[in-house]
Amino acid sequence: MIDIKHTRLNRVDLVQVGGRIDTNTAPELEKVLQGILDDDRYRIVINLQDVTFTSSACLRVMVSTLKATKRWNRGDVRLSEVPANIKEVLELAGLDKLFKMYDTDVLAVGSY
Repeated sequence: MIDIKHTRLNRVDLVQVGGRIDTNTAPELEKVLQGILDDDRYRIVINLQDVTFTSSACLRVMVSTLKATKRWNRGDVRLSEVPANIKEVLELAGLDKLFKMYDTDVLAVGSY
């Protein structure tokens, strides 16, 4: 089960995700993120505070969204409130160097 809440701010879209993100639920996250891109919005903050598990399917969705936002220097995907176990997964996959991570949503949104 996955819980996704999307908040559209002035310059940034905040996506709060909770639950288990695996092969079955990653398409839901991808649909929300693609909807943001379809609205020509390329500054995205993903809050992972309530995520309990992430699979390679989730990592694929986040990396493909990052690539789409960075195309022609239009934006970026930044992560906030990343739990230690998810941070460890990102580090093991070598993705901690791709994504900027922040302790709070305010810091992540303000970084734009």
